Amino acid sequence: MKILPLNSEHSTDTYLWNGIISNDESAFSELFEKYYPSLVSYGNSLMPFSEKVKDCVQDVFVDIWVYRANLNKSVVVKAYLLSCVRKRIARLHERDYIFRQSSEIGSVEFLLNFSLEKDDDYDEVMFLKLTQLNQLLNALPARQKEALYLRYHQNLSIEQISEMLDVNYQSTKNLLHRAILNIRKDWQTHSVLIFLVLSKIC
Repeated sequence: MKILPLNSEHSTDTYLWNGIISNDESAFSELFEKYYPSLVSYGNSLMPFSEKVKDCVQDVFVDIWVYRANLNKSVVVKAYLLSCVRKRIARLHERDYIFRQSSEIGSVEFLLNFSLEKDDDYDEVMFLKLTQLNQLLNALPARQKEALYLRYHQNLSIEQISEMLDVNYQSTKNLLHRAILNIRKDWQTHSVLIFLVLSKIC
């Protein structure tokens, strides 16, 4: 099975995933190159040790290749990879006592600070408002921040987020709802900008 070039419309996650299951090394390399940077970025939001994060992400891909024959063909690849990185870091957290001692994946804290680069389309007033909103986002509890990140930056569904965070569907909806409510308390007149900022989280 030959994988088509990166810009081919056939080069989707599912196509690459099936290629890996069929022992195609080029599919594995392409998926690695596609997701490695974003997985490292997400890992850095969970642990402030960049080299350990890179090791965790690489280990995830090693496991995918080693156990490729047993991979589930029906997974949502992006959500699966993010979840694997989170679980790997949680295990490292427990083993090395990087954070407080705990065996629960939920104890991993989301450390990423939301930041915005100035868009050429923004005037100074707009950018000031966005900066203020950015500060409100960073003041949210860690779980709420992570839920927003996964929903609006990684575009995961509520079901996928609930699996990643190891909570039920309603609890995930509540996390997102409380996060938006917390922001709206201080920004009641700028609901549109809230979602503009969320769409530009980097």
